[in-house]
Formats: sequence, structure tokens, C-alpha cells
Amino acid sequence: MNVWLIKTGEPLPLAARKQDRLHRTGLLAEALAARGHRVTWWTSTFDHYSRTHFHGEDADFRWGDRVTIRMLHGCGYRRNVSLRRMREHRLIAAKFASRARGEERPDVILCAYPTIEFGFEAVRYGREAGVPVVLDIRDLHPDIFVELFPRWGRPLAALLLRPAWKKSEQACAGATAISGVTRALLEWGLKRGEREGTEWDRWFPFGYRAKAPEAVSLEEAARFWDGLGVRDDGAFRACFIGTMGRTLDLEPVIGAAARLEGEGQPRVHFVLCGDGEHLARYREMARNLRSVLFPGRIHAAQIFVLLRRSSVGLDPLPDRFDFLASINNKAIEYLSAGLPVVSCPTRGVLHELLVGEGCGTSWEAGSGAGLARLLVGLSRDPDAVRRMAARARGIFDERYAAEVVYGDMAAHLERLAESFARAGKEGAPFVHGAPC
Repeated sequence: MNVWLIKTGEPLPLAARKQDRLHRTGLLAEALAARGHRVTWWTSTFDHYSRTHFHGEDADFRWGDRVTIRMLHGCGYRRNVSLRRMREHRLIAAKFASRARGEERPDVILCAYPTIEFGFEAVRYGREAGVPVVLDIRDLHPDIFVELFPRWGRPLAALLLRPAWKKSEQACAGATAISGVTRALLEWGLKRGEREGTEWDRWFPFGYRAKAPEAVSLEEAARFWDGLGVRDDGAFRACFIGTMGRTLDLEPVIGAAARLEGEGQPRVHFVLCGDGEHLARYREMARNLRSVLFPGRIHAAQIFVLLRRSSVGLDPLPDRFDFLASINNKAIEYLSAGLPVVSCPTRGVLHELLVGEGCGTSWEAGSGAGLARLLVGLSRDPDAVRRMAARARGIFDERYAAEVVYGDMAAHLERLAESFARAGKEGAPFVHGAPC
């Protein structure tokens, strides 16, 4: 089977970046290749994390025997929310639309959503070429952009975003099938496309690979953490691994650390990893706090070791509709190490999982005092933490292991492609909606 995967902004399996962790598209590509399929991964030359280009022009490279990574060159961007990022998305989608028609026709396409532009062009190509397209809903664009405006400006924002909304509606309506990382996101995609669900519309969570890195890398990572005082010593340690931008607010975490130090509570240590536009501000806020460490961006082996030297993983999500509907990669990464997840807010899909399954807990969004009380309580109850930890690993193995999730997704794409081809031979209707 010839499969196209479409996703920008994920880590790529490049030799120069071998320490990066693969995300959803990379892990699915591996699963498909292991089942004997040929895979083309359409993406951008632009690295979302370093804000640099891998190449100065379009470039293809082989990953193993069965995967081709097709990178399209755009303009890049410096800020996550910017007109230049919108231009990057339009350029890459337009290049795909031009180049796709000269390529060997695939048997099935899975396109991540967002971006809206890539989703729209993938569905339009699929309709023209007679190829089934699965739109994989991972975030709620363009809806979330309206929330970035003050209330008085939101009607104008909705008007300005109307063309994007139209493309979003057409992509969801015209896709052969909708998938999503949670049931709530799947239902959003069906509603956006004004369509009823079928057997082909399914949700698959984010999966994560818990396999240990090579021994040499682990030894180097252990020395790295030992040098920073993050030892395997049983200390109660709360870690965060992620981007320090506008989305996840670490101010309450630093506020909790300040409160605990002010109360003479030495029992909680914070290791806050990553980079981003707010890192300098967070470091300044915490410059007098001995319990807070900022190691910067860390690689896969360092992450693996840190998770196993920590007591809980912090996931400070905004109290916003799109985050309430999803379970992010970060939470699943923590679960993979048997690490209880401490998240905010105290509602939403992730909160329900943590409380319902006993693999974590939540605090009220924006409350440093609430987080401080919660962490002190956990630090004084190691038995409760051990129970949460055991349940965290059990839930991960059952639901979120990469081998389980992406094996199911690969099998689903196989069945869809087969059924679509059979329906075409029999002249039976299959595709939803009106053409884009």
C-alpha cells in the first residue's frame, strides 16, 4: 500500500536530530513501514522548535527502506501567532497542491488538522484523484484564534477569519473520514463538516514510545542530571517538559515554589525544562528560588532519566475550550514513565482521566497557592503517590503505548483503503460531502 502522511511542525528523524523524540506522524510512519507499506511524509523544511530551516529549498530524503520525507520550503516564522506563520502554511499547502498531481497516486492519505490549508488541499486532491482522505483533528483551528482577541474585538476577528472557517468546513465535509486524538475532537470535526459519524470515523489518542534509549545515551544523561544536582535520591521532584510560550502558564508553578520556600518547605523541588519566548521572564521570576531549576531544552535520553527521577509531572493547561477537549502529548509522556500527572484546570477530558483512573490529580488554574497545597500533600503521602504511579503506567500500557495506538491506526487505514477501492470497483458511493 502507498500511504501519504501530511504534517508540519513535528520532529523529523534526521541524522542531525537523532536525539529528538518522534511524535504522532513519525510513529505512525514507522508502524506503517513495519507492516510493509510505502510511506511519503509531506512536511516543511522549517523546524518549528529551533525556528530554522533544515534546507534552503525543497528537499527529499529517505528514512529507512520504505519512508520518504518530502520537505517543502516556505518562508518560516518567528512567532507562533503571526501573519508570517499564516503565510508559511499557505505556501506549503500550495506547493503540495502543485507537486501532488505529478506524483504516483497513493492508496490512502492521512492529513493532520491543523493546518487548515493542508487539510483543505489534501481533501481537494483526494476528491480529484479518487483517493480516500482521513482528516486527523488535533487542534481546533481557526476557533482558538478568536480567543486571542479581547472580547470587544472577537466579532471582528470572526469576520476576518471567515475564509479560514470556510476552508475548515469544506475540509471536514469533504474528507472520506474524520479521526481525532479524543472523542471530543472527533465530534468537533463531524460537527464542523455537518456530517453523521460512520464506522470510518474514529478517535485514536496520542501514543508514546516508552522504550529506553541506548545505554551510552542513558549514562551520559545520568551524568548530566547528576551534575545539576538532580540525582536518583528519592527527593520529591515536580518536573515540567515543554515549550515556555504563551500557551502553558508557568507563573503559578513559580508562585507555588516561592510560597513553599517562604513557608520554609524544602520538600518540593521543581525542574522546568524547555525553551521559548517566556523562558527569560520565568528565570527572572525564579532567580532567588533555590528549589527551581531551568535546564533548558533537553533531548530524549535526558527526558527518560528525568522522568524516572521525578515524583510527578506538571501539565499546566489553560482553562480554554480546546484544551478541555484534549489530552496532550505531555500528559501521556509522563504516564509512560509511571509518573502521576498534576494538571490544571479541574475540569475537562484530562482531568476526568486523572481523577477517574487514579493516575494523577488537578489544581485550580492560575492558583499557585492551590498547587503548593497539593504538592505538599502529595510529598507527605508517598503511598498515595506510589498508587498513582502504578496506575499511571497501567493506563499507559493499556491505552497509550505507541505500539497499541499506531498499530490500530495503521490497521484502520488498511481497511479504509481496501473498502474504498472495493466500493470504487463496484460503483458504490463512499465519499462524504461536496467537493472542495
